[in-house]
Amino acid sequence: MSTETPSRRAAEPTRRAAGPTRRERTRRRRGRAFLGAFAVVVGVLAVIGLGGAAVTTALGPRVTSTSWDPQAAVSASGSRLIITTTESLQEVSPDQVTVEPAADFTVDTSGRSVGVRFALPMWDDTTYTVTIRDVEGLGGGPAATITETLATPALEAYILRRGDGEDTIFRTDLAGDAAQPVFTDTHIEDFRATGSHLVVSTVDADERSHLVVTRLDGSGRRELPLPGDGLVTNLQSADRGNLVGYTYTDETVGQAGARENELFTASLLDDQADAEPTAVVRDGGDSRVDDWRFVPGTDSILMMTFDGALTLVTPDAVPVALGLAIAIDGIGRGAAVAIVQRPNGDLVTVDLATAEERPIPPTDPALGLTQTVLSLPDGSGGSLRVLSRMADDGFTLLGTTVNVVGVDGSARDIFDVPTDAAFVHTCVSPSGRYAAVTIAPDIVDNPYDPYMLPLPERLQTHIVEIADGHEVVALSGFDLSWCQNAPRL
Repeated sequence: MSTETPSRRAAEPTRRAAGPTRRERTRRRRGRAFLGAFAVVVGVLAVIGLGGAAVTTALGPRVTSTSWDPQAAVSASGSRLIITTTESLQEVSPDQVTVEPAADFTVDTSGRSVGVRFALPMWDDTTYTVTIRDVEGLGGGPAATITETLATPALEAYILRRGDGEDTIFRTDLAGDAAQPVFTDTHIEDFRATGSHLVVSTVDADERSHLVVTRLDGSGRRELPLPGDGLVTNLQSADRGNLVGYTYTDETVGQAGARENELFTASLLDDQADAEPTAVVRDGGDSRVDDWRFVPGTDSILMMTFDGALTLVTPDAVPVALGLAIAIDGIGRGAAVAIVQRPNGDLVTVDLATAEERPIPPTDPALGLTQTVLSLPDGSGGSLRVLSRMADDGFTLLGTTVNVVGVDGSARDIFDVPTDAAFVHTCVSPSGRYAAVTIAPDIVDNPYDPYMLPLPERLQTHIVEIADGHEVVALSGFDLSWCQNAPRL
């Protein structure tokens, strides 16, 4: 039996219903203090944010970061400078952009970034200034001028030197004193360098070809599958798609069903290392290929078959017939224009986009006969031509020169082949700054080697400035990696 009185039991509920305890009151005061402080912080941040936005708008767009690959800029077309700013931008037009020294470019704008895409490789060892005027944000405010300085690296190239029992591919600069061997083999017929790989055509003791792929430093060696046991010739690489092409002939050529000079392409991608090569077939005509080229900047192919048909082949498109030809001199970078020789001997340019044909302006007959013509990628319409002067008997060679020829046929000599040497090959660097001229010195005492592509044993490649003919360096070897194809004698 409880000893508590009724009045005491009734009082207990009253105490429980009373106000919060001291601990509860303290907790609530702290909560209100936190909420007040949080509100103050949010307000301050909002003021700062609005103030920052106001300052950004007041100052106009400012650069926060840039992206540009210097090595790609001097070796490949289409390199890009991407400039990111503090705010979303109004569309930037090409006339707002200047590049010094002058270079062809396009412009695109996306959000806070503006991109400048260079149509051709940039000159090596050169400082460029890119200026973008009147850059405006979408939110209004004053316009800004953006200036970026780009310093391109010195140019490197690969060159092949055949030797007694061992052939070597060297990587070299244009000083000529830092050549490094990157690949050796007992028999190297030809090679090509892409942006990430070396592709080397070798021949074994059984006179069968192999296509060896390595990294640019010669490591990671592997072989590409070939159509069969036979010989590979006319190896070339595309500017895009990690793609190479070559003509292939079975070792059983002459027998029924054997393939002769068929054109194949193959990918250099690691995940397609075991993929079979793809045949390039011309429907309704002879598919044996006498000469061919990748169209620069694409994976399209211009091929000339044994019957003289000139055909443009593009993946997933209908082939385009471009008449008859007896030679393809080349396709200049920067424009899809091929220089070909028609059966009547005329040299013409063929626009591969429109099939429009134009005659090549002749040079002064006193300068000699045209041996080869290469387009210059500077957009001038000019060309690099090899001219040979002959004696009155029509057989005795008096001299050979390499010339820059304008659209009016005017010629400027940039290299004279020594009288005791023989001209072998020439090509233009991707940027159009240099010409590479390969010669065989002392040709009388310079015997040919026993290769499928026979060449004089001693070869020199001279690098000259196209602008003024200044010789930069003379390298021992041939098949400079700038060149789209190997010499053909």
